Amino acid sequence: MKNSKYILGIDTSNYKTSVAVVDDDKNIICDYRRFLEVKQGGKGLRQSDALFQHIRNLPELAEKIRESFDGEFSAVAFSSKPRPAEGSYMPVFLAGKSYGRTLAAAMNIPFAAFSHQEGHIEAIKAYSELKNSNNFLACHFSGGTCEVLEVSSSETGYDIDIIGGSLDISMGQVIDRAGVAMGMKFPSGEKMDRLAMTADDVTQLLTAVKVKDCRINLSGIDTQIKRRLSENNTVDPCFIREIFIKLSDAASQMLVQASEKTGINDIIMAGGVSSSCFIRENMKEYMRKSGINLVFDDRNLAQDNAVGTALLGGRYIWR
Repeated sequence: MKNSKYILGIDTSNYKTSVAVVDDDKNIICDYRRFLEVKQGGKGLRQSDALFQHIRNLPELAEKIRESFDGEFSAVAFSSKPRPAEGSYMPVFLAGKSYGRTLAAAMNIPFAAFSHQEGHIEAIKAYSELKNSNNFLACHFSGGTCEVLEVSSSETGYDIDIIGGSLDISMGQVIDRAGVAMGMKFPSGEKMDRLAMTADDVTQLLTAVKVKDCRINLSGIDTQIKRRLSENNTVDPCFIREIFIKLSDAASQMLVQASEKTGINDIIMAGGVSSSCFIRENMKEYMRKSGINLVFDDRNLAQDNAVGTALLGGRYIWR
């Protein structure tokens, strides 16, 4: 009987504290996540406040792991920065880095550090038809990031080049700001998505987002939404549906341009915005005739999680 090896993953993003355990066959043993708390009406957290919440959350999530898993770890993997690039830094990732290194030292096992973005990509790729692909495109659409990426595998994770995306704010910010203005709790993406799916019609109040050379600006539509909600901030599913249509149409156009630019047709969709049911279906419909293969998550791994980080750790430690 095979003796499995286990790796502990930790991710401390601006939205969630996440821990996970995977084995050397990529089975997910544990996957625990906790949203950071934002006061009603707030649109995010200061880094110091987020860091404090991670420090509070990590021991509690570690205890949850021990309640359901009593095996021994072979290694610890953690997210230490936002992107796999020199100078990439956010204080929130110090929480996961500090706990990860401390646990590895206490257990006398190796550790491996990766970027939050690499973890997002690996969480989708590892369980997809592209699991053995070494070169592909990826979208990282989240609350803080709106990037189209050309990705190639490396020994320690991924080499990533940004080839498109938003030149100002992210899609997640547009959605969350609109939701908060309607009285929803931050982050509001999941509730907005449900409302967009239930709408029986769509308004025609916003201009389309222009796309050029795989790039977009979203501050314009954000301003239009704010102006509309300053006049009437009631929750209108039909208006929410229009917001999602405008954003997903712009994302689809970016991906068509990126595919034409690179000659790559396989695209992994990562990040919290990519978990939207409405955006997923709208983009699939848009791409149906383009010959572009969009790979979405079906394991609830598009949002922030530590599964991808743990998988990367296993790939590195046991390579």
